[in-house]
Amino acid sequence: MPEKLAEILSLHLAEVEEVKEERPAGGYPDFVLDIDVRPNRASDCFSHIGIAREISAITGLKFIEPSLKLKEDPEGKPPASYGAGKSLKTKNFVAVEVRNKTVCPRYTARVFSDVKIGLSPKWIRDRLKVCGLRPINNVVDIANYVMLETGQPLHAFDFEKLESVNPKSQIKKLIIRFAKKNEKIVTLDNEKYDLDDNILIIADEAEPLAIAGIKGGKKAEIDNETKIVVLESANFNSRIIRKSSKTIDLKTDASLRFEHGIDPNLTEFAINRAAYLIQKLAKGKVAQGTADFYPQKVLPQKIRLDLDYVEKLLGIKIPEKEIKNILQRLGLKIVNCPPSGGLKILNVVVPTFRLDVSIPEDLIEEIGRIYGYDKIKAVFPIASLIPPPKNLDIFWEDFAKNILKEAGFCEVYNYSFISPQQLSTFNFHPKTETIEVENPLSEEQKYLRPSLIPNLLKNVRENQKNFREIRIFELGKIFKKPKEEKRRLSGLITGEEFYQLKGTVDSLLNKLGISNIWYAEPRSELCSTTGDEYQPTPEETNLSVWHPKKCAEIKIDREEIGFLGEISPRILDNLEIQGKVVLFDIDFEKLSKLASEEHEYRPISPYPAAIRDIAVLVPPEVRVEEVLNKIEGEGGKIIRDVDLFDIYEGEELPQGKKNLAFHIIYQAEDKTLSSKEIDELQDKIIKTLEENPEWQVRK
Repeated sequence: MPEKLAEILSLHLAEVEEVKEERPAGGYPDFVLDIDVRPNRASDCFSHIGIAREISAITGLKFIEPSLKLKEDPEGKPPASYGAGKSLKTKNFVAVEVRNKTVCPRYTARVFSDVKIGLSPKWIRDRLKVCGLRPINNVVDIANYVMLETGQPLHAFDFEKLESVNPKSQIKKLIIRFAKKNEKIVTLDNEKYDLDDNILIIADEAEPLAIAGIKGGKKAEIDNETKIVVLESANFNSRIIRKSSKTIDLKTDASLRFEHGIDPNLTEFAINRAAYLIQKLAKGKVAQGTADFYPQKVLPQKIRLDLDYVEKLLGIKIPEKEIKNILQRLGLKIVNCPPSGGLKILNVVVPTFRLDVSIPEDLIEEIGRIYGYDKIKAVFPIASLIPPPKNLDIFWEDFAKNILKEAGFCEVYNYSFISPQQLSTFNFHPKTETIEVENPLSEEQKYLRPSLIPNLLKNVRENQKNFREIRIFELGKIFKKPKEEKRRLSGLITGEEFYQLKGTVDSLLNKLGISNIWYAEPRSELCSTTGDEYQPTPEETNLSVWHPKKCAEIKIDREEIGFLGEISPRILDNLEIQGKVVLFDIDFEKLSKLASEEHEYRPISPYPAAIRDIAVLVPPEVRVEEVLNKIEGEGGKIIRDVDLFDIYEGEELPQGKKNLAFHIIYQAEDKTLSSKEIDELQDKIIKTLEENPEWQVRK
């Protein structure tokens, strides 16, 4: 049976982690179930009554609450030592003062006279031991037993150990307040704790008696000489108890329950249950009445439950009669409402001990849980899955970043600011080109960056100490006057890697589906090209950044999208960067508009490729694209690719000439090309190039 019960609880409430048999000496065998109660059910299921109520709801067995047949003794007299002429009423013994009702919503106390302190009955001691608690004496054990039974922590004080400011006063005060700075307390286990003004305590008019909701103090502990007992049953703010427990690094069974929240209405039930057991087992006389601080009563909540919504949410039709039966077995009350608009509505009154139930969905979860999730068939949902509209800005950013990462580049993230020194180094005009920050964090972040290049070169300077080769890129926004904000993509390689970086740019553009790429080579010290339609646009590029004879505009058709080249030696010297740096700087706004996901598929040939080089002397104004068109036009499909690997102008060349050197890759799709076929095609290309009298193929 215990194993069967464990299975039922695991399916309907919480996982039972262990079932073990306990055999107390001289007693009957008992079984212990270790239940992993979830935090949302701590308010009622951190108790035996709560678990019993759940078992009743799941199985349909009748739930019987523990006995509370309490006999108060209003005509009884207190002990002679306390004084004559007083009736046995709680108000003649204690008064409760709560100084902050938000941290203590309720505080209940009862008084017992002529208590006989002694050993608890064996059945109580055995059950406490099984649950991990050490028996002390009958009163303390009853308080602990009721805590386990109801989930409400209780604490007992020896009334005659309480102090008053007025020694003649026979009424003792229990004060719930925050500790004063430097106050101390010695707890029942003889541990000393330093308190502060964030820790809630129970005190008499002289000093602390207990750390509220956590541990009792030594001062008013119950011992064999105790005759009058004051029993407290309180409700404390869970956040305050959790904070206090963490501050003093002390967790107890009581603090565990208070930290998760407890029903304020449970205090009365628990103290009356304890009073019944003290009267029965410790022969205590129960004083009439209760000291009960409860300024704002917590009332049961009413929730409207739509039965059609129950079916919609659970995906199964449960008969109305079964729904009502489940809710009633859980301790919820139901008031039928007349149908409204064809819908069946139930008014469900939720008892205050169910702190986890506050909305209709909570009720539906309870119905499904008790009914059995295993009875609900798995059905695929019917839904229209509409993909969200593609954000092209983010799509192309990620696409471009992945291409560069695959090419061996590392992405960097720099601040969007530059310093006045960087502004001067790169010849950015502070008044006409850049935006000054009104409240900069530092002098280094005084201006919004008009380019990604300054901070990328700063990265090089800082990292050259540790790395021989640096390959980095950044995609981010730049800012220019008056209110211009653009995305740029910049990347660099250290060393003499102009053509390697050019190959990376080619690969990037090709994979973005962009064709008609060409590079405008430099002629003057400003990296210009001939022909008005090919002039660089100075508003797009600060030309003084680049090496005067080793840079090129990146163009798509006739539109400039960026620059590629070596960084000026003047800049590198100023930044104390060793060696050379090759960099590309692209307008990503233009790039993303030109990009396309459509690519022409060309199968890889299974036949080997052959490479031939060719060098051509041409006038300076001739564009690389013109020579490429001649080569590709003559070679046709046999030419797989043509790559420019060198541009040279120098004293060794004839006046007014530059040298363009190309790799030509020959590869057929249907056969292996012979050397003779390749040579013949190479000769044809040479003749075609030399048809222009100003062009000369170098041999």
